[in-house]
Amino acid sequence: QVQLVESGGGLVQTGDSPILSCAASGRTLSRYTVGWFRQVPGARRAFVAAITSTGDTTTYADSVKGRFTISRDNAKNTVSLQMHSLTPDDTAVYYCALKTVGLLIPQAMADRENYNYWGQGTQVTVSS
Repeated sequence: QVQLVESGGGLVQTGDSPILSCAASGRTLSRYTVGWFRQVPGARRAFVAAITSTGDTTTYADSVKGRFTISRDNAKNTVSLQMHSLTPDDTAVYYCALKTVGLLIPQAMADRENYNYWGQGTQVTVSS
């Protein structure tokens, strides 16, 4: 059984550039498209970014495009999310997940229903 662990969250300032990391155990990440999602209280979990197994294709939510960068290191079995120019609107619990079904097209990569393994999340709070 795969386990995903997110790290790198915490309290940050507006404009900061933290890096979130997703580490896997029990299964190699290199076989999977990996996505980042975020959730605020009372809202559905929203897509942030995804990267295919080889890293050659990435897709982003419009709200983070140009500010966030997803990358992966298959040798280290990790996927990272570099965040820039954070604002309080980026405050959320951030989750990484493995995409196990669906096509490798942006719409499918952004659909949380195509992801079946999730981490416990890491809280990112952006103070103004």
